[in-house]
Amino acid sequence: MKRSSVRETALDLLLSITKNHAYSQLALNDTLSESSLSARDRALVTTIVYGVLQRRLTLDYVLSAFAGSERRLDEWVRLLLQLSFYQKLYLDRIPDHAIVNEAVSIANHRGHRGIAGFVNGVLRQFLRKGAPDLSAILPEGRRLSIQYSTPEWLLDMWKEQWDIETSLKIAEAGNLAPHTFIRANRLKISRQALAQRLAKEGVRTSPGELSHECLRVEEGQPAATEAYKEGLLTIQDESSMLVADALAPAPGMAVLDACAAPGGKTAHLAERMENSGKIVALDLHEQRTKLIDAAAARLGISIIETRAMDARNALGIYGKASFDRVLLDAPCSGLGVIRRKPEIKWEKTFADTERLASIQQSILEAAAPLVRPGGWLVYSTCTINRAENDDLLNRFLSEHDDFYWEPVFFSRFPAVIQNCRLAPHTSMVQLLPFQFGTDGFFIGCLKKKKK
Repeated sequence: MKRSSVRETALDLLLSITKNHAYSQLALNDTLSESSLSARDRALVTTIVYGVLQRRLTLDYVLSAFAGSERRLDEWVRLLLQLSFYQKLYLDRIPDHAIVNEAVSIANHRGHRGIAGFVNGVLRQFLRKGAPDLSAILPEGRRLSIQYSTPEWLLDMWKEQWDIETSLKIAEAGNLAPHTFIRANRLKISRQALAQRLAKEGVRTSPGELSHECLRVEEGQPAATEAYKEGLLTIQDESSMLVADALAPAPGMAVLDACAAPGGKTAHLAERMENSGKIVALDLHEQRTKLIDAAAARLGISIIETRAMDARNALGIYGKASFDRVLLDAPCSGLGVIRRKPEIKWEKTFADTERLASIQQSILEAAAPLVRPGGWLVYSTCTINRAENDDLLNRFLSEHDDFYWEPVFFSRFPAVIQNCRLAPHTSMVQLLPFQFGTDGFFIGCLKKKKK
């Protein structure tokens, strides 16, 4: 397969994601699973697509320096030039002549001679002069936004909630390639045995740092293995595996997973419960509850009962004090998973975070009565925004004297997690994506007072 087909595939994907608002992760999986590209070329497509989406603001600035900000370009031409700039600026071992020739070939195929000539001229000028000096951009907020390819409002929010150094570290981590992590299904296999089994199928792994059930994938495609088909593993970020440690469900318990789809955490809880007891898994959409059912069937889990409904209506169905443990993995802004879904930082707004915080508060209020006296309520999100996380839980506790911080929360985690404690005398952690190479993730645990 010619290298130009790699760029054609990447360009098609970028167009689908930017024009049709397709999810990058799903679009890549769907396209590449049906592609005849080699494993190496599929990896290059993935790198280019994620890279162009992540570095969009920087690449826009480079483009304006050589094509003029006043010139209106067709979307495919803009993306073609950006993916060409990206290869030169951020990838190694791609010759300059290949970058130009392949871009011109695509322009000839998709457009006409004039467009091909324009693309050729812009790229040759770029290769001759090099990228513009970002240090000259003023004011500083705009310079940092372009340099780190992150909207100013996000940098400002993280700076206000932490500090400027942390803000920039979070932003830069969002521009890195995400790691793939997998969780051993303890009902069927140990982590060590899974690593050995996967090695025989061409998947090289190393032990996770935070979860004793986690393996980090160093090479290979775990979803394409027989081990995956046999239900020996789940693909899940290591940060979210800590939810099972926070909830610590035991065999025989009654557990509610209030916002469960696609079911990775739900299945993890069932594995920790040794497939004994009952887990009720809710999601708004029936189609998404079917994802949970499919995962449970593959993993050999039988204690999960799915139901398509709004978690805010669960009290009317199940009644007060129905569950030993309640997990609320709340719908959120997703700012902790930007490197997996880079379109998030371009599509979300500050107003979105405020709207979501209101929804999260209402779900939390509705879930609290479902917890039995002495039971636990775990609240988690995959975002990095204190208004959606610790601010929300602190406000909830100030208004509900029947709950308090679960006192031995940190004893269930590795010692390094202590460094992620958000405030003294609380049971909350905020993992930031530059700390362990995981997603950004928040977990808090509340205990209900016994009567």
